[in-house]
Amino acid sequence: MMPSQRLQGCRSLHINEDNGRFLLLAILIVLYLLCGAAVFSAIERPSELQAHGRWNRTLFNFSETFNISLQDLNSFLRDYEAAIATGIRADSLRPRWDFTGAFYFVGTVVSTIGFGMTTPATVAGKVFLIFYGMLGCAGTILFFNLFLERIITLLAVVMKAVQEHRLRRSGLFPPGLRRDFAESSLPGWKPSVYYVMLILGLAAIVLSCCASAMYTPVEGWAYVDSLYYCFVTFSTIGFGDLVSSQSAAYENQGLYRLANFLFILSGVCCIYSLFNVISIVIKQVLNWMLSKMNCLCCQRCHKANAFLGRRNAIRPGSRIRQGRFARPPDSEGPYDSDTEGRRLSGEMISMKDLTASNKVSLAIMQKQLSDSANGYPRTVCSSSRQNGFSGGVGALGIMNNRLAETSDSR
Repeated sequence: MMPSQRLQGCRSLHINEDNGRFLLLAILIVLYLLCGAAVFSAIERPSELQAHGRWNRTLFNFSETFNISLQDLNSFLRDYEAAIATGIRADSLRPRWDFTGAFYFVGTVVSTIGFGMTTPATVAGKVFLIFYGMLGCAGTILFFNLFLERIITLLAVVMKAVQEHRLRRSGLFPPGLRRDFAESSLPGWKPSVYYVMLILGLAAIVLSCCASAMYTPVEGWAYVDSLYYCFVTFSTIGFGDLVSSQSAAYENQGLYRLANFLFILSGVCCIYSLFNVISIVIKQVLNWMLSKMNCLCCQRCHKANAFLGRRNAIRPGSRIRQGRFARPPDSEGPYDSDTEGRRLSGEMISMKDLTASNKVSLAIMQKQLSDSANGYPRTVCSSSRQNGFSGGVGALGIMNNRLAETSDSR
């Protein structure tokens, strides 16, 4: 295969960098899900089988002791489970659909936590939930993005002030120039994404530990269970196996429910911000993987480009050194360099074609520089680093405007 044909085929395999990153992330997520399923199945399956066996023995012993058929017993248990789901079980659980219970429910809806312990049972309630949740979830996501923008801005201001203080105390510049230098050198300064991730991670840990210290004595959970509940709730996973503020009465009930609401609100905002920052780090890892893969296609591109460059290069004197193209020593008349240039090689181009080619190359170079400055996507095979993130709206747009990708940004 000719190098030009191989180069053309290689170019057809080039993928936009964003598309390549999307495909790579999709593959990694599928592998991550498979690995997680294997691990959880290996850990939890034996316990499930043991619990299933104990439950069957309990049902059989109860049926034999009180002379009740297993069919009637299972029917009674199904009714009992339905009573638990609707919150009408006559025990220590508080009503689900009084005003405070309904307020707790709509909070789990708009925050997308969705514990599942309270669900609408009527048709009107389900229809209203569809429209209420659509508007409420959209508004809450906007609130989370605005919170993310402000918390990142606050961290950027604090870290920039620390950076300016370091510059003033560095002693590298005369006292009269330190302030001017700091003000002139830091207008576009952005904090490192790694520092912001560290700060948000520490804040999430402190918040979870404080909330767990409250839940453990009040709800009667183990401390590890309280930490588990904090992560499930703050990350809006919301399994519903542990739910706070469900008893009918608490000591200092009003204060506890207010603290519970504030912990959940601040925890969800903090974890949302942390997840978005971690996603930027994951994107950097994907970029590194794409650059390392730098497939065999790229190497063929470079080789073909180098070969074609050598073939089409105009090198003065290179043909004259060859004997069959050299000027005869006994020739008479003026020496026409242009005529000889056209005669020496069929691949030589005219000055008009050369000028047109240079104009096209200059336009391509200007477009590439403009794309680089604006952070537009590049192909997977591009070896240059992409500054900025895709998209100008949402969490990625906020990250692009507020954070620097590399840890060495100052």
